[in-house]
Formats: sequence, C-alpha cells, structure tokens
Amino acid sequence: MRPSLSTLAPLSVALLCALAAGPARAQERLPESSLAASLREQAIAYEHGEGVARDPLRAAALYCTSARLGDMLAQYNLGWMYAHGRGVARDDATAAFFFHAAAEQGLDVATRMLQVVGGATGEVPACMHPPPPAPLEAALPGVDYQATAPRKIVALVLKMAPQYQVEPQLALAIIAAESNFNPQALSPKNAQGLMQLIPETSERFNVKNPYDPAQNLRGGLSYLRWLLAYFEGDVALVAAAYNAGEGKVERYRGVPPYLETRAYVQRILKSVGAAAHPFDRRVTQPSPVLGRIRTVAQPLPAPARGRIRVVLRGPG
Repeated sequence: MRPSLSTLAPLSVALLCALAAGPARAQERLPESSLAASLREQAIAYEHGEGVARDPLRAAALYCTSARLGDMLAQYNLGWMYAHGRGVARDDATAAFFFHAAAEQGLDVATRMLQVVGGATGEVPACMHPPPPAPLEAALPGVDYQATAPRKIVALVLKMAPQYQVEPQLALAIIAAESNFNPQALSPKNAQGLMQLIPETSERFNVKNPYDPAQNLRGGLSYLRWLLAYFEGDVALVAAAYNAGEGKVERYRGVPPYLETRAYVQRILKSVGAAAHPFDRRVTQPSPVLGRIRTVAQPLPAPARGRIRVVLRGPG
C-alpha cells in the first residue's frame, strides 16, 4: 500500500529554521553550504509569510537556488510544493526530481514521498541549470603537496601520473581528498587504498591488491585518464564523477546537487588551479550527454540574465 500525501506532513518549519545557518547576510562571500542554508531560510519565510509578505513564487525560486547548491531540505520542500500544488502548478515529475535528489543525500522522508509521486525522470528543471561561469583566470595550484604529503607517495605519483597522461597535481589532489595519503584507508562503502577504489573499479582496471600503493595508483590513474577523455578534460566534471559516479553527472547534467560532491569539486579545483586538463581522445568516446551538459551551462538569454528562474508546469 502506497502512503498518501496526507500521511506525510512536510518537515516542520521550526525544525528547518533551527537547522538553517542564520539570517541572510553577505551571501556571495558565504561557503556554499551556509549560502544554501541561508537561501532556504529565506524561502521558508516567503513560503509561509513569516516576517515578509507571502510570496510562493519567490519561495520556489529561492528553494531552487538552494537545492542547486545541494541543500537536501530545500530540495525536499520544493518537491513538497510541486507535489501539492502549493503556490506553484502541481507537477509530480518535477516533485519527483527534487525528492529523488534529497533521498540520494539520505533524507528518508523524501524516499517515502517518491512512492507517492513516482520515480524521477531524466529531465532537469531549468532553475537547476548552473549559472553562466565566471571568466576564468590563470591560477597557481592552491596546495603544494610536495611540501605536505609523504615523500614516497609524491615520488610515486610524479613517476606514474605522466605515464597515464594525468597531471600529478590532479592525482595528488584526488588522493588528498580521498584518503589523505593513507594507503590502508577503507571507507564505509568499501572504497580502498590511496585513491579509494571500490571493488568494481579495481576489477575494471585489474588491480589485485588495492592496498598496494603502486597498484592502487595504477587503477586510480587509469580511471582518471578514462574520465578525462569521457568528459573532455573538464576538471569539475571529472572530480564530480570520481566522487559520485559518471552516471550521476550525466543524470544531473553537471555536478550533482549534493553538498558533499560540490564541496569535493571545489576542493579539487582549488588544489589543481585549472578548470581544464589535457586528455587523449583515443581512450574513449566522450559522454553522450556532454553536449547537453555544456548547453545548460551556457548564459541565459539576455532578458532573463541575472534573475533566478523557476519553471512552473502543470501535470501531464
């Protein structure tokens, strides 16, 4: 028996306010997690008319911006609005998208709501598309691993990474984020060794002992070389895929809206100091959705640029 909408009350506003990061402030300077929480708090206020005039459309726009930054509570609340047609046109497919994103981050009530509205589709709501990227400037790598990491591991990476057409700085950044240079690291999800290879990846790249640093590096570098070709050298997409899987990057048409993954990507980009990496087209064909990922990352048409957009669609 599927649960009904009436049996799944929305998360309490009091709980959401308690979890929020605090009142909105100089948001562009906040870490993404704090910015997302601040936007969610503002959305709650506009949704319920708390201290401001009730404005469901503005609430939906704020929720969606927070959801894109990875806030699972904003994802859930926006899914609730669409599932019930509260201030926006009811749209079960859009509701399912947001419930699915929240469920993937561990919010159990969102998993239950998916049983009500149905499974998520492959469509990404327009407001979840990333904003136009800021002009890139050449930057030096943000971390000097040769001064901070174990010398033996750094030496091994400097020797092996060029053999796989991977810049050592990228490999070192991944190792630092994955295992903090611990060859014996084991995650709760059974990711193993320096580059935290899951058993499927070890098998894919013929790694017999993932706790042997050289074998683990060989597997991780092979995977990075493949990802670089698959996403044509886009470091953000490669990092997101290494953290969450290439399937999630393709489904969300870019970096998935998970706080963990977005923070991971920012860490890698800062450590590497570049958004693009050379790649070998002979390794594999590019992702079949790479063109669509690039399309949704393009600047908005001039009349809409600079505004938060939310698409409201009726059912069917």
